Formats: sequence, structure tokens, C-alpha cells
Amino acid sequence: MTSLPTSGLQMRTLVTADGELKLTLEDTPVAAPKADEVVVKLEAAPINPSDLGLLLGPADPATVKSVGTPDSPALSLHISEERLRAVAARIGESLPIGNEGAGTVIAAGDSPAAQALLGKKVGILGGAMYAQFRTLRVQDCLELPEGASAADGASCFVNPLTALSMVEVMKLEGHSALVHTAAASNLGQMLNRICLMDGVPLVNVVRSAEQVALLKSQGAVHVCNMSDPDFMKQLIAALDATGATLAFDAVGGGKLANQILTAMEAVASTREGAYSRYGSTTHKQVYLYGVLDMAPTMLTRSYGMAWGISGWLLTPFLQRLGIEGVMRLRARVAAELKTTFASHYTRTISLKEALDPAILADYAARSTGKKYLIDPSL
Repeated sequence: MTSLPTSGLQMRTLVTADGELKLTLEDTPVAAPKADEVVVKLEAAPINPSDLGLLLGPADPATVKSVGTPDSPALSLHISEERLRAVAARIGESLPIGNEGAGTVIAAGDSPAAQALLGKKVGILGGAMYAQFRTLRVQDCLELPEGASAADGASCFVNPLTALSMVEVMKLEGHSALVHTAAASNLGQMLNRICLMDGVPLVNVVRSAEQVALLKSQGAVHVCNMSDPDFMKQLIAALDATGATLAFDAVGGGKLANQILTAMEAVASTREGAYSRYGSTTHKQVYLYGVLDMAPTMLTRSYGMAWGISGWLLTPFLQRLGIEGVMRLRARVAAELKTTFASHYTRTISLKEALDPAILADYAARSTGKKYLIDPSL
């Protein structure tokens, strides 16, 4: 087994009882691998919206200030009293950050599966990825194809498995088409490619003409711009053409989910013909899987009685899908890593740069089409 570094830097987030969120880099011991474990030198880890949920919690990014030094950067952000109550369970607990990443296996346990990964580039899942080194199980690794870089494999779990799982949910719940919001994101572009390849009708919802053009250039058939005055007309026409009765909403707050359900009902009522004071009997479902908009979700309930809206998380769904289903999805990701599941990044930064107030303000804005990648080896 290759000799190990004794420690490495790891980014951590801490909420205090007086409403402060602290971001720091801590020198953390590197655990020696057990028989079925490996040690990975991290070379790429994306900043996903799900990562920001832990990294910043309910803190206000506008309040960020530097409280460290150039050699040991640290940031402080304020949490309002009202929002502090929502994270009472994590007060006083220093937590590592980063859901997924990629790098090179520098040490391995004695099992054949672990030894087979020694020296290989792998994508990894398991938390605490904003770190220089990570010890984890072989089963949490995905060997990258020949020629793939760490950046290619950094986002090989969360976005690809989420996009694939949306199609799986559609099939399992008896729907025949999908609606997806914030559809110009890396995840949205992946879902568009999957649906085009698999013949699944997809309605993409975006918020600018530039994003419409981007998806159209990639072959998207139905793209609705929520910033246009005739957005509802566009949406109803797309739903009528596809028959979509299932939506995954990354926005969460505001009135978008309500608009989608209203448009679905308009199409369903027309198709069923006869008027009913209870609305159509077609079930319409919206899953909220993101919080790009932190405002309350507004519902007018103008879509009859056959509808549902709820949260959706990837991990519980994968548990429901089972190990065989998960391995099937992972195999597809590996085979199409540089095509269907390719990710694009705005900027690559170091761990220290991630704690620069100006840089944090940019990636905390959660802007579609602007994705940061952390390279802990820098």
C-alpha cells in the first residue's frame, strides 16, 4: 500500500447559537484504508445547489465577511433569528461539505476490488469532498473511462443519476412525458439529451431567450420561456403536444409550480371533454427537488382535485430503485460520461479561493449556466 499523507485540508461549515455561519479550512487526519476502501487525492469537486444548502445553510450571502488570513482563510455570514430555528439541529456541529468529486486513487486496502483501483481515476460519492484527500468504500467509486479527466468525472453522480431517475420515476408512476424547470442547467441539458436519445417527450422551462436558443441548438423540441408575456400559452401548447402530467421543479418558490399544474389542468380538461366542477380526473404531479427561489411556494388550487405536489430527493429514490437498478444507471453514466453526461464549468478554483468573499458571492447566486468546480489539489 502506498504511503499516506498524515493530514490534508478540508472545508467545514459551522452554525453558532448566536446566528453566525463560519466557513473554514481545517487540517484533518487522513484515515488509512480498510480492506475494501481506497484513499483518493481529490482533483475536482463541483459546487452543486445541494452543496450550497449545507455550505451556506440559511445564511444571507450578502452578509459575508472575511475573518481569516491569506494563509488560513475563513468567512463569517449572518443567519436571521427566524431562519436559525430551521437549523437548530446543526448548531455547534462542524460539518464537512461536498457531495461528489473525482481524483486519483493513491492508496488501497487489501481486497482485490480495492487493489484494482490503485492509480486509477475515479468519480466518488459520499460527502466531505471539498478536501485534499478522502478515504471511502470501493462501492462509492466509479472507475472513469480511459482518457477521462477528473473534471470529466467530478459530476458523474448527482446530476446524471438525478436526470436518469426523473425518467425512471416517469415510468414507474405511469406518466408518458416530463416537464423540467431551470432546464438550461447542466442537469437540464443532460435530461434533454437523455430524453432525445430515449424518445421521451420533454417540456423545458427556462427564463431567458438565450437559454431557449441554447436548448434549441441541442435539439430540444419544446422550450418555454417563463419571462415571456405569453409563457402560459407556450406551456399549454407544449403540454398539449406532449401529454406531460409530471414535472420536476428546481425553482421551488414562487408561482411556477402552480402555473405548471394550472396548464396541465387546462389540457386535461379539454381532452376529457365534459365539464366537471371537480376538475379533470387526470392526476397531475409536481415534484420540488430544488430551491433556486427561497420564497414560499404559492398555490391557487385552480386545477381540480386530482393533483399532487411534494418534495423529491435522489437518495431515497435510489434506495427504492434497488441495487440492480442503481448499478444499471451507473453503468450508463460510465459509458456516456463524455457525451450524454458531460458537464461544463464556468471556473475552476482552489479550496482557498472558494473562501474568497467575492468568489463566494458569485457561486452563491445559483445562476443557471454558471457552475464552479473546486480543485483541492491546487
